[in-house]
Amino acid sequence: MEDYYWIGLKAVPGIGAVAFRRLLERFDTPEAALAATPASLSPVRGITPAVIDAIKAGAWKRSAEEECRRLESSRAHLVKYTSPDYPKSLFEIPDPPPFLYVKGTLRSRELAIAIVGSRRATSYGLLTTTKLSGALAGRGICIVSGMARGVDTAAHKAALHADGRSIGVLGCGIDQVYPPENRKLFEEMAEKGCLVSEFPLGTQPLAENFPRRNRIISGIARGVLVVEAAEKSGSLITAQYALEHGRDVYAVPGNISFVTSRGCNRLIKQGAKLVDCVEDILEDLPGGELAALDTPLLQPSPHSFALSPKEAAIYELLARSPLHIDDIITQTELTAGEVSSMLLHLELKGAITSLPGTHYAVLS
Repeated sequence: MEDYYWIGLKAVPGIGAVAFRRLLERFDTPEAALAATPASLSPVRGITPAVIDAIKAGAWKRSAEEECRRLESSRAHLVKYTSPDYPKSLFEIPDPPPFLYVKGTLRSRELAIAIVGSRRATSYGLLTTTKLSGALAGRGICIVSGMARGVDTAAHKAALHADGRSIGVLGCGIDQVYPPENRKLFEEMAEKGCLVSEFPLGTQPLAENFPRRNRIISGIARGVLVVEAAEKSGSLITAQYALEHGRDVYAVPGNISFVTSRGCNRLIKQGAKLVDCVEDILEDLPGGELAALDTPLLQPSPHSFALSPKEAAIYELLARSPLHIDDIITQTELTAGEVSSMLLHLELKGAITSLPGTHYAVLS
């Protein structure tokens, strides 16, 4: 029943990821937000009269009922941003989704590298992707990509072949197999790795979905490796998100005569790290010196924690940069007393640490 209200609140026209989280800051649960009076809804930033009317009209109820039926038959489940399994690295991006549709096992904290590139990859691009993805996965690094043709498919397959983990981030509903020839790979990913989507079930793989999907790829990963890309491609959008999110950007140099090399070569000119062997990536990661000797990387602490909506509001702010307590109060829907209480709770969970001068920061 809880899923019903989470899906229902997201289905209300005008409620995006930011408004969703603000409502939960104020009301604690989607059910309480949907049942709130117009007078209590109107002070919440971003909640316009049109949104309030849409909540009270109740059209979201039918959408939520249908989505819950589809969810049950799809063998997927929701991972909410308050869940211990929600990737905490997504709190570092500007608009983390309030929940993800998931098939397989999603982990809260996992050392991951995204590998992206051309759908029309050359044999050089496919061989390079297979080599690098397999080597990274063999060191215990999760490979993140977008399940598209070409480089994405090669990256996922190589990771699974190396008995590693891989996460596929979809630009469609999690019940849609796209491209259709990847049906077997979809099944293997759900069994041995993970498939995730922020799009409702039944959503078709429309072109406008993929740039939005790319921010999730970057958000989950520690760094993004571009293997082959034309000068205007989705892979470069992912690289741009990576820069905005403070991720490392890597690029494989290519033949200057190939169109699919121009994007990578330009990234290298602009400061992306040139990669011609897996050690170029490993040396930037925790335990990289050991990994260069074929020893698995020292993974970050597996410690995970659930968050209340109020705690999540603060954690999201601190995930981007340390802040003074007064700035936290200013930037949330919370009172000074609530902020002090939530900061204490987060410290006890091992999620954040206090710094001199009543500043706070997340623990990585």
